Amino acid sequence: MRLLLLGCTGFVGKELVPTLLNENHEIYIVSRKPINKLKLDLDFNKFKFVQIDLSKKQNWNNENLLSILRETDGIINLMGEPIAEKKWTYSQKQEIENSRINTTQFMMETLKNFKINPKVIINGSAIGYYGTSLSDEFTENSIGGKDFLANLCKRWEAVAAEKPFFSRLVIFRIGIVLEADGGALGKMLPVFKIGLGGPIGDGMQWMSWIHRRDLCALITKSLVDKKYSGVFNAVAPNPVLMKDFSKTLGKCLNRPNLLPVPGAVLKILLGDGSKVVLEGQKVISKKLRNFNFKYPLLEKAISASTKN
Repeated sequence: MRLLLLGCTGFVGKELVPTLLNENHEIYIVSRKPINKLKLDLDFNKFKFVQIDLSKKQNWNNENLLSILRETDGIINLMGEPIAEKKWTYSQKQEIENSRINTTQFMMETLKNFKINPKVIINGSAIGYYGTSLSDEFTENSIGGKDFLANLCKRWEAVAAEKPFFSRLVIFRIGIVLEADGGALGKMLPVFKIGLGGPIGDGMQWMSWIHRRDLCALITKSLVDKKYSGVFNAVAPNPVLMKDFSKTLGKCLNRPNLLPVPGAVLKILLGDGSKVVLEGQKVISKKLRNFNFKYPLLEKAISASTKN
């Protein structure tokens, strides 16, 4: 397939792009950064690159972009400012919202205005859709929460639903993505390796996770398998409590798991954003029960990520 990739130059894209190339897809990557600033460790001759800032509405009328869109079989849209990288100031919240909602809206308006109907559109979302809870279990049928992230995900998904009539839409509510070179695991590894690791907060919050390789396999499969339509929770089948995550990580690294990170410290660093880490949510997928996860269990996932 000829694919247009938006927001696929970061942590997930690092594995997704090679995975798609191995499946012989033809790839166009869009980024506002120049090609030499991309984190993709790839031969640049293997894909086509367009440098353009899609957060600006007028750039969607770019003739080069429109000609690519007209020839595109599928779009993968994972655009968005990282959720837990910076403190949630007012301006940071605006950036988190605009980078998802505005860009997705501009895309859907452009496709409809120019009568472009890709076969499939894969759009990101997050398990933050359900809000946080220390006790409830959420599936694809659960209602959304009421906090900032839940409202953001609801609006993001609603905008994605305005897709062209003939395009199949797949929305992945993505859990905590695990791999050693980034994300939550990437941040925790250096601390654990020097023997200072431990659970964050009281350790009783749920972590609903997925290994990056499984997420990329899921996205790749949904491009070609028409059974994938609508919303899916992109999470491994066995969520864990933070204290068990911490214990498993310590065990895999043969390091102690003694020093919990006080919730108060996280609140200072992340402000309101700390709620995502300190409260968590237990999310499972009823719709992916037949998907063959390579890493259904946390210990196997962490071992695979830390063996190098």
